[in-house]
Order: sequence, then C-alpha cells, then structure tokens
Amino acid sequence: MSSQHADQKFVDEKTGSLTDQAYRELEELIVTMRLQPGAVLSETALSTRLGIGRTPIREALQRLAREGLIVILPRKGILVSEINPSKQLLVLEVRRELERLMARAGAVRRSDEEREAFLEIADGMEKAALNNDDIAFMRYDIAFNDLFAKAAHNEYAVRAIDLMNGLSRRFWYVHYKEVADMPLCARLHAAVARALADGDAEAAGTASDRLVDYVETFTRATVGTVSAR
Repeated sequence: MSSQHADQKFVDEKTGSLTDQAYRELEELIVTMRLQPGAVLSETALSTRLGIGRTPIREALQRLAREGLIVILPRKGILVSEINPSKQLLVLEVRRELERLMARAGAVRRSDEEREAFLEIADGMEKAALNNDDIAFMRYDIAFNDLFAKAAHNEYAVRAIDLMNGLSRRFWYVHYKEVADMPLCARLHAAVARALADGDAEAAGTASDRLVDYVETFTRATVGTVSAR
C-alpha cells in the first residue's frame, strides 16, 4: 500500500457515521481552499459531489457552522466563512490553556489502545515531516486532534477545542507556505503524541506548550505579512 493510501486509510477507519464522513470531507475541502471563502454552497450539489445523502450533508454543515467555517443565512444560502488573521491570536490564547490541560489529562487517562494510536500518529507525523507532505500532515492532524480530545476524557474541554480546530487548520493551510516550517510543526505534534503515549503528564504539558509557542510565532509572522500587503 502506498504511503498516501495508508495515510487515508488511517483516517477513513476512524470516520464513523456518514455524518462524520461528510463532515471530514467537507472540512478538508474548506481547509484546503478547494471551497474558497465566500463560496456559496448547496446541499444538493455537495451531496452529488461527495456521494453522500442530503441528511448527513445537512448535519455536517450544521457542525461546520458551529465551528465558524461556514455561515448559514436563513432564506439566503450557505457561505464559506472569510478568514480573519488577527482573530487567530485570540484563538491561540484559549487553545494554549485548553491544550495544556488536555495533554496532561490525556497522559494520565489514555487507554492502552489510545497509546498505540498515539504512536501510530507520531510515526505518521514524522513521515509527513520527512516527506514535506502537507496533505498527510493535515489528515494526521485531524486524527491527532480527535484522539487528543478523546484521551483527555473531559467532555467540556472537547466541546471547547472542537470549535477552534477547523479554523486553525484552515489558517495554517492558507499561510504555511509563506512563513511556516511544516516539518517542524509535524515533529512538534509527534512529540506531544509520544509524551501522551508514554503517560508522562509533565512532558505532555511541556510538549503542548512548545507546539503552541511555535504556532503563535507562525501566526504573528502571518499577521505581520498580511498587514504589510
């Protein structure tokens, strides 16, 4: 099996329901800018494009709206939301505290099965770094975020972090080629995953802070670049 197919298989095995599948596919289309900010969406057209029924599509769109990736305007339509670079710094203020808490909790509470999954993600992230493979990185990032949230066993933290993940991924994808070091970011994700697998709460919290430190540096550089245009 090719590395690309293996990466996709890892994600597909964890998609769950048709609504989950529709959500993941639509989120990837939005995050990777194949559905551009301001684009008008149609449930019927998306159902045909993805080969998934309208009910799962509608439920996925509602989730994307809660996360801020789309805007549903009653009697007007569904739009892909615009990108606001300056707001990413506000997102990071919240993400830093939440992710440190979740990293420390996950290291203590993660199951043996979750440990193995974290190691698999760490391997995948490191391979994405080695190959400078942005799509593989994005897919493992989704898998990492899902497992990271699950392993913490704190439903309130999960609800909060879910609102930010898609916006953060899209911001990264749009701007990383300008100022980011994707391989470094992938390695930092892998370090968090390995600390969680090791069950080391202190190391997991430190690794999480290092990851957010890097993302904040990237975000500030991006905001400065955008402001200078």
